[in-house]
Amino acid sequence: MYVLGTGFAMATKCFNTCFYLETEQGLFLTDAGGGNGILRQLEETPFKFGDCHHMFVTHGHTDHVLGVIWVMRKVADLMNKGKYEGQFHIYCHDVVKDMLITMTKMTLKKKDFARVGTDILVHEVQDGESVELPFANLTAFDICSTKAKQFGYRLVFPDGMKFVCLGDEPYNEHDREYAAGADWLLAEAFCRYEDREVFKPYEKNHSTVKEASELAEELKVRNLVLYHTEDKHIATRKQDYSTEAAKYYGGKIFVPDDLEVIDL
Repeated sequence: MYVLGTGFAMATKCFNTCFYLETEQGLFLTDAGGGNGILRQLEETPFKFGDCHHMFVTHGHTDHVLGVIWVMRKVADLMNKGKYEGQFHIYCHDVVKDMLITMTKMTLKKKDFARVGTDILVHEVQDGESVELPFANLTAFDICSTKAKQFGYRLVFPDGMKFVCLGDEPYNEHDREYAAGADWLLAEAFCRYEDREVFKPYEKNHSTVKEASELAEELKVRNLVLYHTEDKHIATRKQDYSTEAAKYYGGKIFVPDDLEVIDL
């Protein structure tokens, strides 16, 4: 897992939360941050566009979806230059699908937009729907957001490993069947519990490290990745968040920095 960004929407000291998985059957990208900074982040890793044919977009907030336009533009340009083989598949719910098609139609060159719907395919997925990818079975689920519609997903790999992305809002019981017992759980942790009066996570419908860690313990997951955080404590974030998480969760804790690599 290559962690491209770990910050919340208005972060300036780290990139917005997004990542990709490297498998023997190709790369799988999740979200793309809030702008063309995604291209810089990808350049800092071994990422090759030609090896990435599948992507998931959780929701339409600016810090997750705007970078997708740049990814689509890059893929379309490579296709037009004969440097990308095959199709590029994006999985998302209906609202994000409409956004991506509308924004690319308004902003891409005609020859690039011509690839959307033919070679760049935006697939609408429903709550609970499963899709068989070359490297794993993906099941999308509605996180029942109180703000913008948002989906998370579970990947089940051939060896049985379960990898769950909960999105960037607090857990909803609707998702227990997908998240319980996961080998890897990715959860947002906006700030430490002791800093809740400073960053107001509950007013923004986010969790603290404490709640995310208590959730991981309750769901009996093996590994917990905390991200989508504030950026005022970057220098000490890893240690501070890990220390708080360990008070409530007994599994393995990861608080990655931008461009950190996690071996699954």
